[in-house]
Amino acid sequence: MTQRAVDVLVIGSGIAGLSLALDAARHGSVLVVTKRACAEANTRYAQGGISSVLADDDSFDDHVRDTLVAGAGLCKEHVVRLCVEEGPPAIQRLIDWGVAFDRDAAGHYDLGREGGHSHRRVLHAGDITGQEIERALVEAVGAHPDIEVLENHHAVDLITTAKHLRRGGPVQVVGAYVLDVEAARVDTIRARVVVLATGGAGKVYKYTSNPDVATGDGVAMAYRAGARVANLEFFQFHPTCLFHAKANSFLISEALRGEGGELRLADGTPFMRGYHELGSLAPRDVVARAIDNELKKSGQPFVLLDMTHLEGDFIVERFPTIHRRCLALGIDMRTEPIPVVPAAHYMCGGVATDTDGRASVGGLFAIGEVACTGLHGANRLASNSLLEGVVFGARAARALPDALAAAPAGAPLPEWDPGNARPPDEGVVITQNWKEIRRFMWNYVGIVRSDRRLARARRRIDLLREEIHEYYWDYRVTSDLLELRNLAIVAELIVRSAQRRKESRGLHFNIDYPEREDARFGTDTVLEGLV
Repeated sequence: MTQRAVDVLVIGSGIAGLSLALDAARHGSVLVVTKRACAEANTRYAQGGISSVLADDDSFDDHVRDTLVAGAGLCKEHVVRLCVEEGPPAIQRLIDWGVAFDRDAAGHYDLGREGGHSHRRVLHAGDITGQEIERALVEAVGAHPDIEVLENHHAVDLITTAKHLRRGGPVQVVGAYVLDVEAARVDTIRARVVVLATGGAGKVYKYTSNPDVATGDGVAMAYRAGARVANLEFFQFHPTCLFHAKANSFLISEALRGEGGELRLADGTPFMRGYHELGSLAPRDVVARAIDNELKKSGQPFVLLDMTHLEGDFIVERFPTIHRRCLALGIDMRTEPIPVVPAAHYMCGGVATDTDGRASVGGLFAIGEVACTGLHGANRLASNSLLEGVVFGARAARALPDALAAAPAGAPLPEWDPGNARPPDEGVVITQNWKEIRRFMWNYVGIVRSDRRLARARRRIDLLREEIHEYYWDYRVTSDLLELRNLAIVAELIVRSAQRRKESRGLHFNIDYPEREDARFGTDTVLEGLV
């Protein structure tokens, strides 16, 4: 076991964490830990783009209004406005770091339109925008002399004054225990400030567009450290993931519908106008529920996304990656519709923070998808997520000097104590519990919910949490065990939050309470962390 000290510990390596690291290096030593390769984050898989007001016929007021409408009454308007207004300089920072967005023949940015947006305001790099952003940020961080990156290092728990130093007073985060996966060793990292940038939790559901790393680690760690979490009942299901046995929930970007793609039933009938005036460009929550409803009515396993009425060359040029992936699976999107289904995509709730990313416990920040800032409300507007990551990464970095100055004096921290834990010898426990959680979350806590389904999920997660807790203390930690432990906590928090909200709003739809009720539920669902 080793112990080391840094000024700023960043956990996660997506757009939020890496952009913050580049700014934070001006204020002290920065260490980024990430449980896989540095480039493996949800950011990398964002196809559509990043929203910002850049066109002459667009305005900050329009972008704010679109975000508020999508958020179904729960967005904090001052948060939305500051994020939107700080968007253009945030975009410029990405460009300065080497991100190359597509331009038209005249040299202007090629702006796309996605569901819920009233204007074209989505910058993109082909259909691999996230990959391009991640490439540039990884290169910039790698070239920075004052930033160190530890790959294959999985954060186990945050170290707090209350739990680990037995101090009274307000809870303060002072570091983290981190598993060196390759060495199978838990190291102690003391930090004056810890920043969670761990992304989402899509793997809590059976079907998801997220990569395997999206296991809710940041939310679970923050909650165990005593931080408040909020609005976890609002989990966005992307309406269109490729339906194919070999596709592994490959995302079909909303940008396809932004360019004119039409959702149709298996017999070719368009159906979205019956659900929303914007048709196939309706907000994601509306589209996902509409598809879910049509599939349940028809018994069909998928609906169709039709691009065949568009020019074939345009499709190939605008969506080269999606076209190649579909073609490799025998689907030519130029001449035949794409079979699609909804899948868990984005966590709109998370660790409750202020507008600078500060969590409710001292020394802890949360930025990006892991955070709940009030930007998304009950439903995220398409392509606002990458914008949130870079805007709030910058805001958190500007708040770091004060946080660093307020940090308690450095002192040695207790080393990780494995106790009598023995090497794991029952891997089937992990895989079985993992599958069970993801299955009942999909069936009972998915796109459409009910009180009865939520109660069933709660009973199951309570039993599984006991079993996982026992296993965690009996065996040495592994990455798989840590992810299972975190997934179970996030599942419980989602269920508890959903049970509290006895209405239907945005991404939370309960058939027992089909109407929105502002008088009783027009505020956030907040759960206090464990201390």
